[in-house]
Amino acid sequence: MTLTALIVDDESLARRGLKHRLDALGSVTIVGEASNGFEACEMISELSPDLVFLDIQMPGMSGFELLEKLQGDNLPLIIFTTAYDQYAVDAFKVHAIDYLLKPVESDRLAEAVNRAAQRLSLEDTKDSKQALLDLMMTATVKHPAEFSDEPATSTDNWPEKLAIKDGSDISLVRVADIEWVDAAGDYMCVHANGATHIMRITMRQLSDKLNPAQFLRVHRSTIVNAELIRGAQALTNGEYTLSLSNGTKLKVSRSYRDTIKQFLSSH
Repeated sequence: MTLTALIVDDESLARRGLKHRLDALGSVTIVGEASNGFEACEMISELSPDLVFLDIQMPGMSGFELLEKLQGDNLPLIIFTTAYDQYAVDAFKVHAIDYLLKPVESDRLAEAVNRAAQRLSLEDTKDSKQALLDLMMTATVKHPAEFSDEPATSTDNWPEKLAIKDGSDISLVRVADIEWVDAAGDYMCVHANGATHIMRITMRQLSDKLNPAQFLRVHRSTIVNAELIRGAQALTNGEYTLSLSNGTKLKVSRSYRDTIKQFLSSH
């Protein structure tokens, strides 16, 4: 698998050195370089790279502040590259798949790239299966569970609350209050009543806890509460942008557009 990548670092020498090492790997295509967070934000939106090598301490906007500005379903895989090790815990809280200390060693870089490729390969496999289920559902008007090799879950047993652990604290979040969910690896960002809760759980495990009649998968990393959908705008690339009643806008990927078309036509 060849990955597309963006390098974000305010030091030109660091960008050049990292690019040289990545070129030597032969499995990464550098689609751009950014010297600050503002440039990176625009380039990520325009280029949609698979992977971003992101410095943390940059003038104007730090790497963490950049991630806060990116919408969850647009977020590429993140590998932090930094001279400081004190940010490691915070890096994994925002779903980074690796944390490389400068000067970056070639062996560690190869390991991080392989991890990114494995993650994307796994997500592509899940997307392909979901796209097939969506197509079959559109053609036959059957529920996806009828085609799935997973056991069906009774519609009468959906939980009213989710227990979300944050350190030693546990929050009980009403499922009805969940607005949307975005994912990164085995962590979910559950947005409810204007607050965001981080939950260590896979997308599939969380989906199994949510009533599919109310919560729709609209992207490989996004679930939305259908009751909050107020409209959709078709994009030129075949995707949609959903508008929620709380003002949030979410992208619907092409793999899930038929699901949204069916939903909109029935409301």
